[in-house]
Order: sequence, then C-alpha cells, then structure tokens
Amino acid sequence: MGDFSQIRYEVEGPVATITLNRPEKMNAYTRHMMREICAAMDLADGDDAVRAVIFTGAGDQAFCAGADLTPEGGGGPFSSDAPVEDLSDDSVRDGGGRLALRLFQSTKPLICACNGVAVGVGATMQLAMDFRLAADSARYGFVFARRGIVPEACSSWFLPKIVGISQALEWCMTGRVFDAEEALRGGLVRSVHPAAELMDAAQTLALEIADNTSAVSVAMTRAMLWRLSSAEHPMVAHRVDSRSIFRLSKGADAREGIQSFLEKRRPEFPGKISRDMPDFYPWWDEPGFE
Repeated sequence: MGDFSQIRYEVEGPVATITLNRPEKMNAYTRHMMREICAAMDLADGDDAVRAVIFTGAGDQAFCAGADLTPEGGGGPFSSDAPVEDLSDDSVRDGGGRLALRLFQSTKPLICACNGVAVGVGATMQLAMDFRLAADSARYGFVFARRGIVPEACSSWFLPKIVGISQALEWCMTGRVFDAEEALRGGLVRSVHPAAELMDAAQTLALEIADNTSAVSVAMTRAMLWRLSSAEHPMVAHRVDSRSIFRLSKGADAREGIQSFLEKRRPEFPGKISRDMPDFYPWWDEPGFE
C-alpha cells in the first residue's frame, strides 16, 4: 500500500506496519526515507480503521544502522550542504528531528519492533514511539560523540524522560554500542524477545490496545501523557483532564465502555478520531522552528 521505495506500508486488520526497507544498506536512514515515513504516518493517522502502528526493519541484521554516510544523491549525511545566513532557516533543520516531531504528533500508538542494529538515528527515532520491543540480537548506540556531532532527533528531550538523566548521559557521552539486555535494564525497551517471536509480541500488544480500548480515549491519553508531563504545574494537567473527562463522559464511547463492562463483554466503541475528538483538541499551539 502506498508508492514507497525505501519503506513498506502494510495494513492488516487494525494494525499498520511500517518497515524500513533498505536491507542492502542495513536500512540506513536518508532524507527520502524520512519523507516516506512521514507520508506513511499521514496514511495511518488518516485511517480510522488503523488503531496502532508497528515499526520494524527489513532483513535480519538491522532495524536502522543510522544515517546513510554515503547517500546516493551526494551531499553531507547529517545536514544540508546549502549555505545559510540565519540558523532559523528551514534548511538547518535536522532530518531525524523532523521525523521525531511527526511521530510525536501521531494520534495512534506507535510500537517499535527493533530487530537488529539500531544506532544513531536508528536509536533516536524510536524514542518518539510509545513502546520499544527488542529482539535478543538488537544492538543500540547513541554514537554521536564518536562521530563529532551531538544527539539529534529531539533525543535530548525524549531520552532523559524515558531512561533518566544519568543513564542518558552515560550512553550519549560514551557513544558505545550496547546490547538488548542492557537496554532493558536501563529502561529503554519494554521487553526482549527471541528474534523469531518479536513481531508476534508487537502484534499482541497492538491488538490488546485495538481490541479493548476507545480510539478517541487512546489518542487523547497519548497526547496528554506526552505533552503534560513537562508542564510547569499540575494545574495545567488538571485543566486538560477535567475538560477531557467532562466531554468524553457524555459521549457514545463512555456509554459503551460502561455497558460492555456491566454485560461482561468486549466493547465495541463507535467513536472515531476523525470526527469525535473533544472540541478543544488540540489545546496547544504547535511551535515553529525559529
């Protein structure tokens, strides 16, 4: 589905799968891949039937081995070669960050099934996803200091939230590559699986969400937890969750949630993200690159 050359986008039931598809280059990241993933996310967010998105890599070696250091189109692998006079120029923007921000804006749960090497942007793109599952063969590396640059893809915002500041500093300052068990101990991944069982585990998690929850509730919950955890005061969260409960409690999904519980059956929520989000959503102003 979709006219893509560096990824695959497939939908089966309520689950979409985005596969990074450059196995001959260990799924190395390019600006073209970034644009294709963003386009696939537009398809997933625009499809009410899709309830969760799984990311994985083609082949059995890598999820993504980082930025392509020898891009086919030439130019620098990390930034545009175009001269700029103002660092607010759009051409300055980091491609990994563009992707991370698009993933951050998703209305669907995002699950990474990391099936191998994930270094550089291959590691940082996962941080904007909600769940990270790893094959026992997975390897991670925030290797930027060993390449003479710094962590990108908004990872200085995401990584300390996920693993804590001390662990984030150690991994980024050493730039070393570490295995799936260390990633699990450090809180980077949810679980580690034999490679042959990884996608089944990701599917099970996706279907647990799809089969039991309201799409509208999940979309609101995702936005609230990601966006409100950094608010300057809990009153900010109180305003949003109070208004959310007030609006959603009067809707068809809340009625179905209560009725299905009383009748001891699986719910069949009628709400759709495309039409049934609360009238105050989104409650934030998206900042620009300035």
